[in-house]
Amino acid sequence: MGRFLALFNGAADEADLTEQQQTEFMDAWASWAQANEKAIVDPGAPLYAKKLVTARGVEDFTDSLIAYSIVEAGSHDEAVQIFSGHPHLGLFAGNSIAVLECPPPPS
Repeated sequence: MGRFLALFNGAADEADLTEQQQTEFMDAWASWAQANEKAIVDPGAPLYAKKLVTARGVEDFTDSLIAYSIVEAGSHDEAVQIFSGHPHLGLFAGNSIAVLECPPPPS
């Protein structure tokens, strides 16, 4: 089993959702999470205050990354399948999920 990091990209501000839309999304997310509970290592969290650290210093930055999640799967393709039906993808046109393999550090 390998570990995979999913980075959720948002094409719009989720604050634009009505209360009903937020509730419907959270219900759909709960169903997705239940269906994939054996694979989920960390259900993730929103990504808020962002700082970029470089040799020149620290600065605030913005980007389209809005959340993360970590799963275990038998292959990269299996991990991609886990996220292919995620409700985030249908929330706003242009939303996406990047799925990255996280191999163990070399020993």
